[in-house]
Amino acid sequence: MPKQVDHRERRETIARALWRVVEQRGVGNLSLREVAREAGMSHGQLQHYFTTREAMLTFAMDFAAEQAGRRVEHGLAELGDPPHPRDVLRVMLTEMLPLHADARATSRMSAAFVLEALHDEHIHARARDGITQGRATVEQLIRRAIADGYVPADRDPVIETNLLLALTGFTPLLELDVIEPRDTLTAIDHYLDRLFTDKKAAPGTPPA
Repeated sequence: MPKQVDHRERRETIARALWRVVEQRGVGNLSLREVAREAGMSHGQLQHYFTTREAMLTFAMDFAAEQAGRRVEHGLAELGDPPHPRDVLRVMLTEMLPLHADARATSRMSAAFVLEALHDEHIHARARDGITQGRATVEQLIRRAIADGYVPADRDPVIETNLLLALTGFTPLLELDVIEPRDTLTAIDHYLDRLFTDKKAAPGTPPA
């Protein structure tokens, strides 16, 4: 019996190879041939799954987003039930930053995708939609936190969302060793402590 090929698994293998090319050699070396070499397959084999660089890059970005989402879910599962909204936002924000190996791969993949988006209308639309959806999720969490009394009612949820996401600007400072991860986490905690001035526990959480 011929061996059955798991096409999804092959695509994920290619995506991980693409991540390594971006991380180790830069987006300038991102080609079908280079990724095929990194994945340990021929150019023709890779083209069976992705016929264009754009298709390969788009799948790799979608896969990176899936992996980031799973890491967030894992982080949230370790919180209380229900989790405090401050902790939820902290998990989401820290997973956007290159603070560990998996997050670094995702972060660098995102940077490569944005660079491509500047010169490709289709990728631009995909990247914009993804970022817009992510931003909407954060804003929804902040609006709920205001409604539930965790955040003062006079805070503007749009402004607070933008300020929170602005903290992802730590990425180049981390990547270029300008600041240490602990300094980034201190700044994030400082911002969240200022936002969540009401320290009430999450509904249903027993008192300490």
